[in-house]
Amino acid sequence: MGDWSYLSALLDKVQSHSTVVGKVWMSVLFLFRILVLGAAADSVWGDEHSEFSCNTVEPGCDLACYDWLYPVSYVRYWTLQIVFVSTPTLVYLGHAVHVVHREKRMRERLQQLSSQTDGATGPVLKRPRYTDERGKVKIKGVLLRSYLLQLLCKILLEVGFSVGQVYLYGRGGDPFSSIFMVSIFHCKRDPCPELSGAECFVSRPTEKTIFIVFMLAVSGVSVLLNVLEVVYLLCGRRRANQKKKDFTARVQQQQQQQQHPNMAVNTSQQLLASSPVWLASVNNRHGGSGAGGALSMQPPSHLPRDLSDICNDNTCIDLVNKEKCT
Repeated sequence: MGDWSYLSALLDKVQSHSTVVGKVWMSVLFLFRILVLGAAADSVWGDEHSEFSCNTVEPGCDLACYDWLYPVSYVRYWTLQIVFVSTPTLVYLGHAVHVVHREKRMRERLQQLSSQTDGATGPVLKRPRYTDERGKVKIKGVLLRSYLLQLLCKILLEVGFSVGQVYLYGRGGDPFSSIFMVSIFHCKRDPCPELSGAECFVSRPTEKTIFIVFMLAVSGVSVLLNVLEVVYLLCGRRRANQKKKDFTARVQQQQQQQQHPNMAVNTSQQLLASSPVWLASVNNRHGGSGAGGALSMQPPSHLPRDLSDICNDNTCIDLVNKEKCT
């Protein structure tokens, strides 16, 4: 196996620009994929070609059967998977680093402008949006979209490589044959004998099977963590939008109350005074009726005087004092 230190160093920089779930995914990638693959791959798969043999003397039969069993070496296939799955994260890292450096220069210009103006009004400059004073990234806006995009790409790549492994190494259309290695199999690939074929033998099939199942399980855990991170980001964004909406509504309500302190009281009283149901109930309670048996009413005296009296035939009834007025 090659040296993974450069890729590990790059991925380690993503830790400061990721969520909590992203840090867990990074730990799974380091410990259970890169470290295990680098430490155990040579000892488990190092003899896959040297110890592979078939009980035939036909020239080229061993090579043909080996190519049929291993179209691509499992170790090389997993190495390609790790590199491709890590690529979207590295692209996001480049975007995040670009945003950090841009807002760092923006913050320096703001400090320089504030020192030159000495508190006086100066030109309006953009303020940092995605980083704080310590340079910590806030995943929102365009960074949130970039982060979600790289998560979706990782999910698709993980699923694609897992499905590709099943179909690439499946023998005779059996998908389980790509997972469970056999110690012996019958091969009739050309140039092996057409009638009898050849019996070929695989070294340490049980150990290889355990390793394959382990790598598939880690790939499934990686997909699950990516899905959880997508849900985590979307829920967090929804909560932030709801808090912002509630805060805006409270501010607008406070401003309306400061501008019109009696608006809410007057509005409720107007609705109460103009309600036919209220008028009918008050009339029944006080036995009020105007001249000629017609219903003629005036709002109670405690309501604002700017409300129009409800009169009929130039006669109104004070519903509180039960006195007639003209």
